[in-house]
Amino acid sequence: MCGICGIYNYNLDTPVESDLLKKMADVMSHRGPDDQGIFIDRNIGLGHSRLSIIDVTGGHQPLSNEDGSIWLVSNSEIYNFHELKIELQKKGHVFKTKTDTEVVVHAYEEYGKECVTKFNGMFAFAIWNKNEERLFLARDRLGIKPLYYYFNGHKFIFASEIKSILQERSINREPDIEALDLLLTYRYVPSPYTMLKNIKKLLPGHIIDINTNRINIRKFWAPIPQIVSNQKEEYYIERIQELLQNSVKKRLTSDVPLGALLSGGVDSASIVAIMSELTSKPVKTFTIGFEGGQKTNELKDAKATAKLFNTEHYEISIGPNDYMEFFPKYIWYLEEPIDNTSAIAWYYVSKLAQEHVKVVLTGQGADEPFAGYHRYKGEKLSQFYRRIPSFITDGVFRPFIERMPRNERIKRAVHSLGEPSTLKRFLQIYAVFSDEMKSQLYKDTTKSYLSGSNVGNAISSLQNEVKHIDSLAQMMYIDTRVWLPDDLLTVGDKLSMATSLEVRLPFLDHELVEFVETIPSNLKLKGLTGKYIHKKAMQKWLPREIVYRKKKGFVNPVDEWLRDKMVFFVNDLLLAKKSACQEYFHSDYIKLMLRKHKERKEGFQRQIFLLISFEMWYQQFINNKC
Repeated sequence: MCGICGIYNYNLDTPVESDLLKKMADVMSHRGPDDQGIFIDRNIGLGHSRLSIIDVTGGHQPLSNEDGSIWLVSNSEIYNFHELKIELQKKGHVFKTKTDTEVVVHAYEEYGKECVTKFNGMFAFAIWNKNEERLFLARDRLGIKPLYYYFNGHKFIFASEIKSILQERSINREPDIEALDLLLTYRYVPSPYTMLKNIKKLLPGHIIDINTNRINIRKFWAPIPQIVSNQKEEYYIERIQELLQNSVKKRLTSDVPLGALLSGGVDSASIVAIMSELTSKPVKTFTIGFEGGQKTNELKDAKATAKLFNTEHYEISIGPNDYMEFFPKYIWYLEEPIDNTSAIAWYYVSKLAQEHVKVVLTGQGADEPFAGYHRYKGEKLSQFYRRIPSFITDGVFRPFIERMPRNERIKRAVHSLGEPSTLKRFLQIYAVFSDEMKSQLYKDTTKSYLSGSNVGNAISSLQNEVKHIDSLAQMMYIDTRVWLPDDLLTVGDKLSMATSLEVRLPFLDHELVEFVETIPSNLKLKGLTGKYIHKKAMQKWLPREIVYRKKKGFVNPVDEWLRDKMVFFVNDLLLAKKSACQEYFHSDYIKLMLRKHKERKEGFQRQIFLLISFEMWYQQFINNKC
């Protein structure tokens, strides 16, 4: 994996500054500490920082074709590059390296913009076509690799990280208040927005085609699920097993050591089990735990799985001091506030793994298409809830829920159950800050910025694409394309690459995802058993006690820390007179949340952590101008 960056000046007489391009590459050297390269040709410049994984000595970038008319910088792993290379060689292409990256160059040369449909893997790349004076960029189907850009009408700048683009000091660092509103709804900023008004994220599965006359952005991956309901369970089980095994096998290609991140759950255990089948040496596995998190820690379960498959196992525990000390650096790496209390743990477990390997496989990406979250159960229950007479739901059930202490998430779920509009119901389920909470939190000046904005627009087009399938399948479709890339995959990429570790995700092979999305919802969530068909399939490799072990997720005791060891840290941060929170939000409402959370009257962990993340982001990227 790597970091890529580039500048395209529309004016041919405006050369790219080599010093600026080098700064852009240097600031994300953590993504690629092994090598650095720069290519400049008048008004175009490409930069690259390399983490060497395949063809360690021969994969220097920027990389060109035979005659130097096509130049590439790429942050990618193309898992089917061997087959593509043979296909391209038969068509007369000559290769000078053994890298998967060079396949991208020749595939573009042969197939043009449609080359992206040939690749199986994770990628974000940029190609300069010298003969046509055309810049072409692409991001992989599921958004595993990030790609940001800035365009002001006469200059286009792109990079793997926002801070790289911000090396161009003329860019105005204006916070996007609409993006802030989206953040407080979804807990992350959905693509194409970022927290900075002038910088955008390229959506997953999209390309950008640029020349001096125009800039064109379009989607290249748009499979609309067609549910196949006329097959027996065995058909789906066997196909899942086949596709997952092939996916793991493809992701074992490497010229450097590999390992696996291991939790106590079924997903990562499945990956380790398949890796153990396919490799001759013991798999290296890595697990993280939390001080004071005895009820939620997965150390014991992970160790039992490691013992079962005879892995070379390593573990680490972190505490509140680690969170507080690392928070500023965490935001610097993450570059956007995200309400993910486990995100910091990603850094520490990646750091542990990087001491032993350069590449890890993980079980991430199975919960969204297979219905692994509690909200999917809530969506299923909503179909029955709406059939209950309102005098029971509104007169008895809701008042009872309202009186329950520390039940913010349950209240939100219950309020959504009776909403007949699918889109509105999804928004109520997702919302960290409800509309009612925002009305108390936002100052009038903040509200004035948001006149006419609609947070539902971030997911409405996706929901419209799949209105022909049931609402549960709609939610999984949206989560796989928004929640997953803009939250979990962003965290996974940024905080693993912060330690120069490459992460591979077998469950997000696009062929596997496309198949899973054809499986009927009642085989994913059977009754209230989540991931039903997935668990059935995983029994090929795992004993029942692991497959049906109670899901803990990547859980931590931050909820307790926010009421105890992190109280002064949080108060000093959010209630300081010159804080961003004081500028945009009512401090009295923040104090109310902090007090109720500390006194265990309400559970505001998610809201508080999100405000902490926003405040830290503002200090880093607006005030300090990192």
